[in-house]
Amino acid sequence: MYALIDGNSFYVSCERVFRPDLLKRPVVVLSNNDGCIVTLSAEAKALGIKRGMPYFKAKNLLDRHHAAVFSSNYELYGDMSARMMNTIASLVPLTEIYSIDECFAVLDGCRELTALGQAIRSRVFQWVGIPTCVGIAPTRTLAKYCNHVAKKVPALKGVLNWNDLNTLRQQKALALFPVGDVWGVGPRLADRLYRLGYRSALDLTQADLGFLREHFPVTLLRTALELRGIESLGAQDDPEPREQILRSRSFSQDVTQKEDLISALVWHAEEAAQKLRKQQSLCATVGVFALSNIQRPGAVPYSGFRTHHFVRAVSDTSSIVQAVMQLADNVFKPGIPFKKAGVVLMQLQSTEHIQEDLFLAQDLARRDALSAVMDKINARFGKRTLSLAAINTKRQSWQMQRQFLSPAYTTRWNELVQIG
Repeated sequence: MYALIDGNSFYVSCERVFRPDLLKRPVVVLSNNDGCIVTLSAEAKALGIKRGMPYFKAKNLLDRHHAAVFSSNYELYGDMSARMMNTIASLVPLTEIYSIDECFAVLDGCRELTALGQAIRSRVFQWVGIPTCVGIAPTRTLAKYCNHVAKKVPALKGVLNWNDLNTLRQQKALALFPVGDVWGVGPRLADRLYRLGYRSALDLTQADLGFLREHFPVTLLRTALELRGIESLGAQDDPEPREQILRSRSFSQDVTQKEDLISALVWHAEEAAQKLRKQQSLCATVGVFALSNIQRPGAVPYSGFRTHHFVRAVSDTSSIVQAVMQLADNVFKPGIPFKKAGVVLMQLQSTEHIQEDLFLAQDLARRDALSAVMDKINARFGKRTLSLAAINTKRQSWQMQRQFLSPAYTTRWNELVQIG
């Protein structure tokens, strides 16, 4: 048996933990550079605001109803997510983290599962302050669906155990669930299924498996089996290593100084290198790109992209940053207002299959050791506790715009909540 636990309107809930005055107010959280609405409270939804709506279109309506608006506070949300996941892990044998606000729990050997679901909700809310819903079922796909129903039906008090429903009620529940909303069924598959007469999750469970195997991807066959209560999906916490790693972001203001462009690129290089090491890979090629602001009146369109190939594939931050800084010199053009820049790590390979270079091995070993130490310190004391001096943190023009950023209540001493 599996449980799917997720935080309700997670970003909004994180903000409300430290601002109880927001509990009845409309609240929205914005995307990078305060562009679009990515999370919103039930009170904001009641105003007709939708996820993905550009902030400038919703601003007047939000102002009229005294809504609270926040920029995405990734530092806060990441820390609150870790606290939530650790709390869930204290009650179940095994967890599989699916996203920042969701995780599956393996309930093998557990009893009284509905009561356990309520205990998980209660402990997470008491220890972390995040409201959650829990779906429990024999497969991950059904657990995901049960979680969806638990959110929609108040009488369930946030928990639905699939085995608490008799066969007739299970079939009725699946009949009311559109096939396009089933976990793992994308818009294109949903359109094909709809045209063939498969309109609900129940229709998919009753489909001929041979037909699905012949005419659709194997993932749909697995989904159909999961809806029948037959486990067909593996663990979610060991994804395939990425074939390339890209880090980029638009600037809050146009960047015209080389120092600022280099700072942004080094920032992205550090992030990319850390992800590279996390998946135990090396990169043979690093690329740097920078784009001009074509929306600026009189601006000259410009798109620069340069690459550097390493003699031996690397994963240490210093080697990657050194290459990125050299590439930045070639990409930068005086007088060009840059709006976006990024770093891409390419030709990735496993650390288990590398051909050492006799003349570089000792130096690379020292650099790898330094990167490992930086990773441990940053993991223990907070992101970017240690960073390279090439990043000029005093000049903020290259940082993304976060006009409505809340304090980092849990990760910075000077931003802790003060009571007095």
